[in-house]
Amino acid sequence: MVRPKTIAKFMLEKKATNIKIFDVRKITSITDFFIVCNASSEPQIKAILNHISRSLKKKGMRPVNIEGQDRNDWILIDYFDFIIHIFSEDKRSF
Repeated sequence: MVRPKTIAKFMLEKKATNIKIFDVRKITSITDFFIVCNASSEPQIKAILNHISRSLKKKGMRPVNIEGQDRNDWILIDYFDFIIHIFSEDKRSF
């Protein structure tokens, strides 16, 4: 499994902000970690998504599901062991 800090590094490479890693293993059985970040614009949200997807694909990992690609405020990427949330600043502050 790729470490959550590696995902955070990928986020930082595309200038994501407010990056948080939540260990949810004791709370839920659906995943081990939530990795959350903010993006300041729709293009940045897409850039973060694409960078993470390409970087993990090089490591032989593909997401189970991606939700929100048609939206401009929140994308969820499910890699089973971890779920990535990329929020617009407005959506996350809600």
